[in-house]
Amino acid sequence: MKDRDRRGHRGHHRGYAGEATPDTVVIYGWHPVREALQNPKRKLKRLLATENALKRLADEKVETRIKAETVRPGDIDRLLTPDSIHQGLYLEAAPLPAPAFGELGAQDIVLVLDQITDPHNVGAIIRSAAAFKVAAIITTERHSPAATGVLAKSASGGLEHVPVISVRNLGDTLDEMGESGVTRIGLDSEGPATLEGTAFGGPLALVLGAEGKGLRQRTRSLCDALARLDMPGAIKSLNVSNAAALALYVARAKIPA
Repeated sequence: MKDRDRRGHRGHHRGYAGEATPDTVVIYGWHPVREALQNPKRKLKRLLATENALKRLADEKVETRIKAETVRPGDIDRLLTPDSIHQGLYLEAAPLPAPAFGELGAQDIVLVLDQITDPHNVGAIIRSAAAFKVAAIITTERHSPAATGVLAKSASGGLEHVPVISVRNLGDTLDEMGESGVTRIGLDSEGPATLEGTAFGGPLALVLGAEGKGLRQRTRSLCDALARLDMPGAIKSLNVSNAAALALYVARAKIPA
């Protein structure tokens, strides 16, 4: 992946909330910060904490790994939006390291999200990705979640286990994947074959579109195959986060980790 596309969580409210840069993510709130502090892959830069939060970390035997700056709650309030619930913890850290497409192994799966905007859905997808050992999640810089703690809460700690990479041009990224030997399977309710019946191996990219709109035309054209998830019941389509979990289950059955 080109360096300029290795964005991680970038910009204001990208993934977590706060003022971030391509080299820095901002994490706040008890559970997200605790998970980050306990993740040895997460490089920490700056930690702000209230006295109560520091005491709670100590009581739960959570190592801060870097020296914390003791502050008042209002000092953190001023760094975030008014609706942000930080619980006395604010962390600046580096994005998680993401694998280059050419370095992906035969057992690796990548999720590609084509303009999926609902933070609850994306958070649930991240959690499923962590459960199924996804190597990375690719999102678009535009038309991706702008919510703050909603995404982190929905992900339930998954953000510390799966790199999330934001790219400017999804089509170019899919092109680069193909050139690197990644098989690109787009999920489409009208796909010619079921995902179970589609031949593929790893490394694999599962490409999911937004609810209602589905995959954009160029995204569809850059997939090696389109596949559907057949539903035997009266309801023939699933919420995108549920579809992602089911697709990952099928893919993992065909590509053991």
